[in-house]
Amino acid sequence: MNDKPLLILIAGPYRSGTGGDPQAMAGNLARLEAAAWPVFEAGHLPVIGEWIALPVLRSAGAGPQDPLADQVLYPAADRLLAHCDAVLRLPGDSTGADQDVATARLRGLPVYHDVAEIPRRVPQEAA
Repeated sequence: MNDKPLLILIAGPYRSGTGGDPQAMAGNLARLEAAAWPVFEAGHLPVIGEWIALPVLRSAGAGPQDPLADQVLYPAADRLLAHCDAVLRLPGDSTGADQDVATARLRGLPVYHDVAEIPRRVPQEAA
C-alpha cells in the first residue's frame, strides 16, 4: 500500500436515536471517538465530522439541537469528506453516516465496517 497515511472519516450515530438528550449524544460521540485510536494505531489519521461541526456551531452561538445544526453538521461532514481517503462506518442507524457512506462510494472511496478491514501501514514518522 501507499506509504501515505489515510485520512479516515469515522461515521456513525451522533444525534440519531437520542431524542435530543445531550448525555446520549455525548455517549454517541464517545463511541465514535473510541474508534479513533485503532485507526491511528493502524498508521492512519482519524477524523470525526463533529470535531469540526460542533465548534462551528458553538462559534455561531448554537448547539446540536439548534435549527442551525442541520445547516452545519451534514455540510461539515460533506466538506470534510472531500479531503478524506476512506470512511469507517460504525454500527447504528444514522442518516448522516449513511449520507457519508453514499458520498464516499460516489467518490470511489473505500468504506470499511470494521477497523480490521483497514490496511495497516508502518508509520515512517521520525522518532
